[in-house]
Amino acid sequence: MTGKIFVVNGIFKEKQEEKKFSKEITAINESFAKEKAFSMIGSKHKLNRHRITINEISEKKK
Repeated sequence: MTGKIFVVNGIFKEKQEEKKFSKEITAINESFAKEKAFSMIGSKHKLNRHRITINEISEKKK
């Protein structure tokens, strides 16, 4: 199974600050890319999903 590369952009709230993020994620579809982004950002910054807002998910062109 081969995956596509998605670019996920959004914002997360850490303490009282809002920080932007952009991640390139390999996944089989947009839904899996979104879940993986929540997992990666939440794990790295110790955040719950309600503190993470995903603004855009787009497939990266080769």
